[in-house]
Amino acid sequence: MPGAIWAIAELDDDGQPTRLAQEVATLARGLAGTAGTDAAGVVLGAGEATVQAAGTALAAYLPVVLTVDVPAAAGHATAAAFAPALAALVLDRKPAAVLVGASPDGKDLAGALAALLDRVVLVNAAAVRWTDGAPRVEMSTFGGRLVTQSLPTVDEVLILVRPGSTTAEPAARPGVVTAVTPAVTDALPLVRVVERVAAEAAAASIDDARIIVAGGRGVGGPDGFGVIRDLADALGGAVGATRAVVDAGWIAYSQQIGQTGKIVKPALYMAVGISGAIQHKVGMQTSGTIVAINRDPDAPIVEFADLVVIGDLFEIVPRLTAALRARQA
Repeated sequence: MPGAIWAIAELDDDGQPTRLAQEVATLARGLAGTAGTDAAGVVLGAGEATVQAAGTALAAYLPVVLTVDVPAAAGHATAAAFAPALAALVLDRKPAAVLVGASPDGKDLAGALAALLDRVVLVNAAAVRWTDGAPRVEMSTFGGRLVTQSLPTVDEVLILVRPGSTTAEPAARPGVVTAVTPAVTDALPLVRVVERVAAEAAAASIDDARIIVAGGRGVGGPDGFGVIRDLADALGGAVGATRAVVDAGWIAYSQQIGQTGKIVKPALYMAVGISGAIQHKVGMQTSGTIVAINRDPDAPIVEFADLVVIGDLFEIVPRLTAALRARQA
């Protein structure tokens, strides 16, 4: 039987596993089931109460959760603080695969862990399947223009998993949480966080939204996002955007979707005035249903949208919003 499949949980500002951590945990559980091995989660944090609460939350997705209290991590960047403890734990228990969410902090952690362990890292995994006794990893490269399949030839591997690669689903029953204290031998210099700047928050976050209405250059300017917001409000969804309009200052970066923004997986994605360049497609192509509203019948998004409406968005969107509100009245 191969070694266990581990999911490393990233915590949010409230000390709870992020949505991406829940997705990675679900993926680890599914891979372990196929491989006929065990699945486990690892929670690292500063403060016994914090990691215990986070471990209990993650146990909704995995049969076993190991919690590691790293007091020195308080006030410091997570990669340098957590990587030595996690590396010691990996060396002791030898999991076959360690899954880490491909968030900014997750990438930092995986890089430090790879250096400490001298292990292979497969990055930007869009899908992972267990086959031929190893994880087969599908990765998107060159801005989504090329999809590769990698099957590691080594026994242990680190995998960075993209957001939205799987759907988070709790297990049938909660798992067991166990506190552990790894014997750390290779400490890294800690990086102190001297300041945190909170970005302007949107009315509704796109990270976990089931419905997203996104606008592109076709909206014409910041005022054009008024019709986008109205439609999103009528649908009970969130507002997204392309890099071009974020760079232009029409909307906050927190709403950017694509290769250099966020990767989302809503049940419904409405692309309004968006051409559908490959860099944007990378961030939303796993959406359940994609609806495009565009005046250009030859726009790239027409090729992969489930439903396309050709016409002026300033005529179509307000009428659609009005019809939705009339049905809700």
